[in-house]
Amino acid sequence: MPVLPTTAFDLPERLSAKADPALIERDEQHFAAIATSLEQQVDDLTRRLAAARREPGRSGTAALERDQEVHRLTARLHLLRRFGLDLCLGRAVGADDETVYVGRLGLTDASGRRLLVDWRSPVAEPFFAATHANPMGLTSRRRYRWTRGRVTDYWDEVFTPEGLAHHAALDDQSAFIASLGSARSAQMRDVLGTIQADQDAIIRAGSRGPLVVDGGPGTGKTVVALHRAAYLLYADPRLGHRRGGLLFVGPHQPYLDYVSDVLPSLGEEGVRTCTLRDLVPEGATAVPERDAAVARLKASADLVRAIEPAVRFSERPPRDGMLVETPWADLWVSPSDWADAFDAAEPGTPHNEAREQVWDELVEILVAKVDDDEVPADRLRAALARDRDLVGALHRAWPLLEATDLVADLWSVPAYLRVCAPHLTPDEVALLQRDDPWAWTLDDLPLLDAARRRLGDASAPARRRRAAAAEAAERAAMDDVVDRLVESDDSELQVMSMLRRGDLRDALVDPGALPDAPADPLAGPFAHVVVDEAQELTDAQWQMLLARCPSRSLTIVGDRAQARHGFASSWADRLARVGLTDVRMTSLSINYRTPAEVMREAEPVIRAVLPDANVPTSVRSTGRPVVHGRVRDLASVVSSWLAAHDDGVACVIGDPTFPDSPRVRSLTPELAKGLEFDLVVLVEPSPPGPQPTPAPAEAAGIEAAVDRYVAMTRATRQLVLLT
Repeated sequence: MPVLPTTAFDLPERLSAKADPALIERDEQHFAAIATSLEQQVDDLTRRLAAARREPGRSGTAALERDQEVHRLTARLHLLRRFGLDLCLGRAVGADDETVYVGRLGLTDASGRRLLVDWRSPVAEPFFAATHANPMGLTSRRRYRWTRGRVTDYWDEVFTPEGLAHHAALDDQSAFIASLGSARSAQMRDVLGTIQADQDAIIRAGSRGPLVVDGGPGTGKTVVALHRAAYLLYADPRLGHRRGGLLFVGPHQPYLDYVSDVLPSLGEEGVRTCTLRDLVPEGATAVPERDAAVARLKASADLVRAIEPAVRFSERPPRDGMLVETPWADLWVSPSDWADAFDAAEPGTPHNEAREQVWDELVEILVAKVDDDEVPADRLRAALARDRDLVGALHRAWPLLEATDLVADLWSVPAYLRVCAPHLTPDEVALLQRDDPWAWTLDDLPLLDAARRRLGDASAPARRRRAAAAEAAERAAMDDVVDRLVESDDSELQVMSMLRRGDLRDALVDPGALPDAPADPLAGPFAHVVVDEAQELTDAQWQMLLARCPSRSLTIVGDRAQARHGFASSWADRLARVGLTDVRMTSLSINYRTPAEVMREAEPVIRAVLPDANVPTSVRSTGRPVVHGRVRDLASVVSSWLAAHDDGVACVIGDPTFPDSPRVRSLTPELAKGLEFDLVVLVEPSPPGPQPTPAPAEAAGIEAAVDRYVAMTRATRQLVLLT
């Protein structure tokens, strides 16, 4: 835990007026109480956590409850040790001078007095949502700026004419606006204390159904997405840890690295975050689809739906009967017997797992054909399982399948693809064939994901058999131990004989110790999914997310104007196409990040291809015009900026040969999306070279304009355009 200072304030000389005791004495007293409570709570949590970890090993529900308690205590202790007094975001003063201090979490002292309210609680809502038009009962609000655990600035807002006379340090929004231009770093900075009313309204919106957050560059879409995730985990009982859960999907790995600290700083350590690549193993090495026409075909949900008939193609009962010889009787397996067995597969069961259901039904059909009561059914079943011809016939009619093999067959066997996707023309079938069907592209991932979900784990049946054998062996070993204990028990009551009772013997076998496959943490289902930069998702990619969110409770964050492949329809129409209805729309229109000078240059770029683009209004100006130069000056532009600035980060966009350094990134427009930098140097692209199947001119024009617009609007201080 950080060492708590004797005074919470460390205001610079230029802000000496704000150090007036009349303005900060109340805060000093409250921070002293917070410091005392923090010290006590850290000591208490440390003791409780140590005690929980010392508890003897448990199993079943008791083990789960212990692990949950350890996780809860660890998460809270981590947050208290990470922050000190800067857990406090600010204060809100209402009628009768009633003051509420808002924090990252709730905090009470030993007497039960509330020192901080959790920022997500209803009591804290006015602190974020109050405006001059709707003060929500507040007379004033104060926000703090913390640096290394000390208040280095604060700004006050008042909501009544009478309050103005009592707030000599009144800044209203001026200090907040100035703070927007502070230097960036490699990770998203903490903005919880400065969330604005329009953002807070979206953060606190209910979780039922799909909610779209549409906003242009710099409007805080990512801030809203992350803080909404933390809010819903707090407010929605369906989403808590080890219940429904929440999945956060970002556009690329640099984005996830950039925002990786935000949710932990809000006390949420267990949120699953990923990109679409991470949802399937092949995503790690998949490459972009080079042929635009092929990419368009694979973007369709119709092609994903081809997975179902592709699997059904391998679930056809034999048309011919066969004779099975056993030591007790010769059994005829008729085509109708096969059909009845195949019909026994329960709907929704993955293909590879359903084969055991088919086998079990087939065996029961054959066992029922033996009328002799003297034939031991268990031995007959074992004999059938050893019959190579019968087992082989089932394996040929219902083979175990791998997702990669199934999809590869679509790209290498035209007749198979025609059967599974009859909507494709012969030319389209031919276009989708390729020399190396296992050379996965990003547009293959939705099909691989659908195939893996439909097929299930091909090794699951064998693993279950091994688990059953291991459990049987453990039970046999326990039976032997029980027999020995009973034999050696010479007590009058013969207590050890109780171990022969079935329930007690079962309790001696630990199912948790038996072998099992590790669960896929991204497989779902999740109670809620948050997806950022959602305007880029194809219909096929949406299927990957909807398969993980059967509740259809989603937060969909994006900007139609930043869609590289165009976004001509409305959000409602676009989402209806993938089966999402009753969509709630919200919009962000204030640009807190990008200076007005940059937006004046960027706006015509996107308006030229999307006249109705949601271009936001910038709230600040830097006084620095956009600089134009030559590509040959790139190195000197970057080095001069680094020499003139001790902090901040820069990005070169459009020159893949420019080397990365601790404060300078070199990215493509795609990988810069969702990020922000103090300096952006955009190297204007050269005319594209020949492509195997070039995109239509209109699509190429939209892509180029969007890339340029995205790149320009990453700048928070300075933009340099080099041609």
